[in-house]
Amino acid sequence: GPLCSVCVNRFGCRPVMLVGGLFASMGMVIASFCTSIVQIYLTAGVITGLGLALNFQPSLIMLNRYFDKRRPLANGLSAAGSPVFLCALSPLGQILQHKYGWRGGFLILGGMLLNCCVCGALMRPLEPPKTSEATKEPAEKKAKKKLLDFSVFKDGGFVIYTLAASIMVLGLFVPPVFVVSYAKDLGNQDTKAAFLLTILGFIDIFARPICGMVAGLKWVRPRCVYLFSFAMIFNGFTDLMGSMSVDYGGLVVFCIFFGISYGMVGALQFEVLMAIVGTQKFSSAIGLVLLAEAMAVLIGPPSAGKLLDATGRYMFVFIIAGIEVTTSALVLALGNFFCIKKKSEEPHTKEEAAEREELNKSEDKTPEDAKVDSIEVEQFLKDEPEKNGEVVTNPETCV
Repeated sequence: GPLCSVCVNRFGCRPVMLVGGLFASMGMVIASFCTSIVQIYLTAGVITGLGLALNFQPSLIMLNRYFDKRRPLANGLSAAGSPVFLCALSPLGQILQHKYGWRGGFLILGGMLLNCCVCGALMRPLEPPKTSEATKEPAEKKAKKKLLDFSVFKDGGFVIYTLAASIMVLGLFVPPVFVVSYAKDLGNQDTKAAFLLTILGFIDIFARPICGMVAGLKWVRPRCVYLFSFAMIFNGFTDLMGSMSVDYGGLVVFCIFFGISYGMVGALQFEVLMAIVGTQKFSSAIGLVLLAEAMAVLIGPPSAGKLLDATGRYMFVFIIAGIEVTTSALVLALGNFFCIKKKSEEPHTKEEAAEREELNKSEDKTPEDAKVDSIEVEQFLKDEPEKNGEVVTNPETCV
């Protein structure tokens, strides 16, 4: 996470995504030649994992730079791409395993991941507006640019969000990891059990953009953090109810409701972070948040697996996951209500005040989509025209 933030702040989004696509593909291709599980850890785990991280963050940063007025909808639509492959990956994996073996499957997936480079190449750089303000950047201001801005920890909202997100991911990814093995344990065939992930992904595809549309409503957007808290409570409650499933039909119902809540969390997770820290610090904030979440992910699913080995019952795994996600929702909602409510009435810094003033101006103008988006991008380029190095005509918004 932090490494990707440093790279994006130094080189921009496009080159980072291109390198990330190469790493993601290379790791999977090399994994097809591995002869031990440790080698697969290093290739499909470390190398491919690094490549996917270098693709994930720039795509979110791109949304934050290009969109403001319709950013929740943009987040929801872009996040819908993830469950599309979640829906298709399980049956695709069965087909590749059957026809080509696991080595051939890794090789084919490595080729597919090269499309990340295509996506990165399509992130066309924007030319800054030809104004005197954009070309008269003081030299001392450039020297103060930080590759990783730790000042975000001074923001109480960011600290509460990071704490809540870390608690959330302890249990958020546990059900998708264990639901297939749960179905197999109930006596279902591998293909039938794997179909549960397809159901989950299919529901998730529609949940994310719909939630993005709701989050973009005029009354909802200022209270988006509470909608995010509701999504987490919904997800935790679904886990608790899923723990009572005793047959395949019960798991299907669980996957439907889990897909809805999981999609809501996916659509709102980074939209809330963008709203908390703003455009200026988002690239650093997301790297630090993902670092904290990664530490929690290293604890969550393995601990659930240890609990399953000790008890032999999936019910306890789902109960613990539900409690963790619900706790994170309470931390976020109560922390925001009691600690952040008064602060949020006034901008903390001059940069935030300028952003808010510009947003108010853009909202007062006639609603022409192209014109509004152009104003938003130009305003950001005025603030940071040389964020991508010496070349002024290739700003950090090369997305």
